[in-house]
Amino acid sequence: MAVDVKIPPMGESITGGLLAAWLVKNGDAVRKGQPLFSYETDKVTSEGTAEVDGRITIAVEAGTEVLVGQVVASIEAGAAGNAPSAAPAVAKPAAPAPAAPVAAPVIAKSGAAAEVSPAVRRLSAETGLDPAALEGTGKAGRVTKGDMLAALAGQAPIKAVPPVSPAPAAAASPAVEIPSRTGRTSRKRMSPLRRKIAERLVQAKSETAMLTTFNEVNMAPVMELRKRHGEEFLKKYGVKLGFMSFFVKAAVQAMKEVPAINAQLDGDDIIENHFFDIGVAVGTDKGLMVPVVRDCDQLNFAGIEKAIGDFGKRARDGKIQLPELQGGVFTISNGGIYGSMLSTPILNHPQAAIMGLHNIVERPVVENGQIVIRPIMYLALSYDHRIIDGKEAVTFLVKVRQFIEDPQRLLFGV
Repeated sequence: MAVDVKIPPMGESITGGLLAAWLVKNGDAVRKGQPLFSYETDKVTSEGTAEVDGRITIAVEAGTEVLVGQVVASIEAGAAGNAPSAAPAVAKPAAPAPAAPVAAPVIAKSGAAAEVSPAVRRLSAETGLDPAALEGTGKAGRVTKGDMLAALAGQAPIKAVPPVSPAPAAAASPAVEIPSRTGRTSRKRMSPLRRKIAERLVQAKSETAMLTTFNEVNMAPVMELRKRHGEEFLKKYGVKLGFMSFFVKAAVQAMKEVPAINAQLDGDDIIENHFFDIGVAVGTDKGLMVPVVRDCDQLNFAGIEKAIGDFGKRARDGKIQLPELQGGVFTISNGGIYGSMLSTPILNHPQAAIMGLHNIVERPVVENGQIVIRPIMYLALSYDHRIIDGKEAVTFLVKVRQFIEDPQRLLFGV
């Protein structure tokens, strides 16, 4: 009995995505619960698993756009799997035939020959390449999808357009050769997640009055606390005491004192949030994800560190679930782990503010009239100026700095 393998549902708002990769080969023996393929949407990456033991027959090639519920393979229940095959799961189209020699007669494009397939029209719309500029290798000289792909890869000539009138006589100039692009470029389709990231970034830039303000913070007090209590903290809670928990706690306390930061705009209404679900940006090889740590005002330092560590691991493994990315009221992005000195982070729409952390560098500062060396971090706060005034944004960053430079204030909420 054959059991269909379908694209699983991923949430009410998700109707399709990209079949990113097969984790098994055509004809392999699979077991119930075994991951079969990875599936990317514009929000999350997930895996499809086998429902029964048996031999799999793959019907849809990796890299194909698919819909929720679409059948992509079948499993012959109870059948023994073949040895893994070196051949691809789905036969790829043969390489296009070489373009006709220049001396060959050109068949005029008229009637049926002037028609192009939907695939050719789509490629033309996406790349700007005119099919009429190519020598077709199809029936009656028709331009095929293979002709288009070969021309885009620099492997087929583009038909020369004869001049309307002879060029005037002029002194011969040395010919300029344009290097071939063959072998020096590659092309791949943007993943659904990357497309969604691009869409949201453009939306944030175009729909908000975004402004960024900066401050700096002396990290010596927090570094001293970590040095003094870090080992005992690790033994007790099983997680390292990092910088992020200090900044999450400082942001929560600062938002309590500057509530405009914890708000968002909905049409002509301002929504004031009275909870503290903080998004923490996590970089992955597929793009930036912002899982949300819930009720940070009720968590201790260990709870925050454990949540961030778990999110980081699962984001890199593609195990983050859609609800874990939704509902945040404020975001913290730490570009300092990559060496960033200063940046202007883009809002995570519809949130009204995002704080960027940067690398820690020893810098000369003046204290009590003396020049001293201190580990300094630059802070950036990007905010929607439609609902947050400059005074409120600057006050928020000053409060964060005060809590970091005197961490004991976090214990007393002062």
